[in-house]
Amino acid sequence: MICCRAPLQVMVSFRILSRGYSGSPFPHQPVPDLSKTLFRYLGSLQPLVSKDELESTRELVEEFLRPGGQGEELAKQLQKRAERTDNWLTDWRHQAIYLENHLPLPVHSSPAVLLPQRDHKDWRGQLRFASKLISGVLDFKAKIESPDGLTEIWRGRPLCPHQYHDFFGSCREPGYKRDRVLLQPAHKSLSQYVTVCRNYQFFQMDVYNSDGSPLTEDQIHQQMLFLRAHSYKTDKEPVGVLTTDHRNSWGRAYTTLIRDRLNRESVRSIQRTLFTVCLDATALKYSEELYSSRTAAQMLHGGGTHANSGNRWFDKTLQFVVGEDGTCGLIYDQATADASAILTMLGHVLEYCSRGPKRLPPRTPLTRLPPPKKLYFNFPPETKQHIENAKQNLDILVNDLDICCFTFSDFGKSFPKKHNMRPGAFLQVALQLAYYRCHESLCATCEVVSLRTFHRGRSDVVRCSSSEALEFVQAADEPNRLAGEKLSLLKKAVESHQCATEQVLQGQSVDGTLLALKMLCISSGAALPAILMDTSYAVSSHWKLFTGQVSSPIDCVMCYGPLVPDGYSVCFAPSLDSITVCVSAFDCCQETDAQKLSDSLQGALRDMQSLIIKCQPGEA
Repeated sequence: MICCRAPLQVMVSFRILSRGYSGSPFPHQPVPDLSKTLFRYLGSLQPLVSKDELESTRELVEEFLRPGGQGEELAKQLQKRAERTDNWLTDWRHQAIYLENHLPLPVHSSPAVLLPQRDHKDWRGQLRFASKLISGVLDFKAKIESPDGLTEIWRGRPLCPHQYHDFFGSCREPGYKRDRVLLQPAHKSLSQYVTVCRNYQFFQMDVYNSDGSPLTEDQIHQQMLFLRAHSYKTDKEPVGVLTTDHRNSWGRAYTTLIRDRLNRESVRSIQRTLFTVCLDATALKYSEELYSSRTAAQMLHGGGTHANSGNRWFDKTLQFVVGEDGTCGLIYDQATADASAILTMLGHVLEYCSRGPKRLPPRTPLTRLPPPKKLYFNFPPETKQHIENAKQNLDILVNDLDICCFTFSDFGKSFPKKHNMRPGAFLQVALQLAYYRCHESLCATCEVVSLRTFHRGRSDVVRCSSSEALEFVQAADEPNRLAGEKLSLLKKAVESHQCATEQVLQGQSVDGTLLALKMLCISSGAALPAILMDTSYAVSSHWKLFTGQVSSPIDCVMCYGPLVPDGYSVCFAPSLDSITVCVSAFDCCQETDAQKLSDSLQGALRDMQSLIIKCQPGEA
C-alpha cells in the first residue's frame, strides 16, 4: 500500500523483561526480491482489473524487469540504500504517507482510541481521574527511560522500542509543502510540564518538582483544581481548531499566527510539552445502542465547533481526553506513533489507574511549585478569519463522517482457531464477503501490519483482495454449489490471506517496494516506471477498504476515517468470545453506507460460522 494512515494490526502479547534494549539487537529489514515482488503484485490485480488490463500490466512488468532495464538499476539503488540506512522503508513512508499528506489530521490521519467509560459523572471525578492518568503516563515514561527499560516479545522476537522515546515532547509542525516533526534534541532534557486544555484555553502545568521527582497524584489534583478555577469561561476564539484544517491551510495560518511574539511563545510551549490532556465538557446524551458510535466520533474529531473540537491541538503526538461524563480515550499522531506501541502504553496506564489511590506525602520541592500558567494568544483579523475558515471546514467534515461501532457476540477468535484458521485472516475474508454482497464486486483492500520486529521498523500493508477470496465470495451465495465445496474455497481464501500476511511480516511487501521505486525516482529526478503510471496500479492502490486489527488485553475501540471518499475504514478488535468492530464511511458518497456494511459483515460472519458447523458438525 502507498497511502496508509491508520492503526496497524497488533497481533502481539507483551511482557516486560528484566533487561534493556542493548541485549536484543534487531535485524535490518530485508530488501525484497524485485521479480518475486512484482509477480505477487500481478497476482493481487487479478480480482480487481479486467483480463486485458492485467495482460497490459504484465507486459509492463516484463519490460521493467528485462536485463539491463530500469528495474535492475533501481534494485541496485535500493540495495545500496538498505546498506547505508537503519531502515530503507521507514523514513520514506514517514515522508510520503504522513508528512506530505495535506488532508486534515482528524478523521483522515490521527486514529482515536476509545477506552471504557469511567465511573465519574461530574467535574470532581473528571479531575481526580485525569490526575491519576497523568501519573500513570509519567510512570510509563519513567519505565521506558529506566536502565531495565521495556521489552515486548512477539513470536519469541523482541519488538523495536525506538519510537517510544519520541512519544514525549514531540509535535508536528505544519508547512506549505510538507509537515515536519519537532523532536527534542538528544542532548537536551525533555520539558517538565504537560498542556491541559479546558474551555478552548491552554495551560502549561508542571508535573515534576524542581528536583526532578514527579508530582504525586494529590499534587497534580491541586494543580487541576487551580486550573479549573481559572478557566470557567469559554474562550471566544478556539485557536486549537486551526490544527483541524487542511495542512496547507493550517501552514499558512501558522505562519501568520506565530509572527506575533506572544502567540509564538504559546505555540512553542504547546509543541515542547510532554503531552496534552483535554478536559472535555459533557457531550450530548445518546442511547446505549448509539453510545459507542457517537462517543467514538466525539473522540476522533471532538464533535465539531459547538462541542469539544476547540479543546484539541491535533499536532501533538499524544492527546489524552477525559470528559466530565466519564468518557476517556486518546488521539495520537501516526507520524510519530504506531498502534501497537500506543496500546502497550495504554495498557500500562490503565493498569496504573486501576490501583488504589496513592496517598503519598508530597515531597518538599527545592523551589515552590508554580501554578498552571495560562497560554495567551492575540488574534489579528487575519487569524480570526483563518479560525472561521477552519471552523467551517471542520463542521463539514464532522457532519460528513458516518461511524458505526458494534460488538458481534455470536463468537470470537476462539471459533476460527478451533477450526485451524487464523482469526485475522478469517475476519478479512468475512469482510470481503460483506463488501461483495453490498457492491457486487471486490475492491482494493489493505490491512495494516506491524514491522517492529525489524530495526526501526514501523508498519506496512497486506493486499487483502485475492483470486481465492473472489472465488469464495462468488460461490458463497450460489445455491447450486455444495456446502463442502464452499468450505474448501473458504479455507483456501483464509490460507491465501495468511500467506500474504506472513510475507509482509517477513519484510517482503509489495507496496513498500513500489513506494521505494517511486521515491528512488523522485530523489534522482528520473522518470517514474510505467508500472507506477498504469491504470491497474491506480485501481489497486485506491483503498476502498482500509482495515486493521488490534488485539490487546485492554478493552478499547479504535476508530479512524476512510482513506478515500468512496471507501470505508474497518477496525477489528477480537476477543475470545466476541468481536468489536468500528466501521466508518463518508455520507457525501451515495455508494457507501457504514450501517449497511456493518449489517452485511455480521451476516457474513454468521453465514461462515453456519457453513463450518454444517460441514463439520462434530467439531462445532
